[in-house]
Amino acid sequence: MSDSDEPGEARLDGNAAGALLAEVFRCEPSMARAVCSGCGAIAPVGALWAYGLEMGAILRCPVCDTAIIRVGAAGTAIVVDLRGAVSVRFEVVP
Repeated sequence: MSDSDEPGEARLDGNAAGALLAEVFRCEPSMARAVCSGCGAIAPVGALWAYGLEMGAILRCPVCDTAIIRVGAAGTAIVVDLRGAVSVRFEVVP
C-alpha cells in the first residue's frame, strides 16, 4: 500500500495546499529558520550570508558556506531553490 492509498486519505492536486502555502509565504522571511544540509546548523534567514543581489541572491550558511537558498528573477517570475536547506521553518503569527 503506498502512502496515497491509506484508508481515509485522498490524493489531491497541489491546489489543495494553496491556503497553507499562502500562510507560509506571507510571513517575514528574514525570521524563518533554515537548517543547513551541509552541516546541520540552524540560522535565521536574516543571518545567512547573501551574495549577488543584482538579479537575485545566493544565501549561504554562516558556518560552512553551503548555498542554502537561491532566489532569482526570471522574467515576470521569481524562482526559489531550497536545495541547500533540510528545512525552513516559518513562524506564522495570527
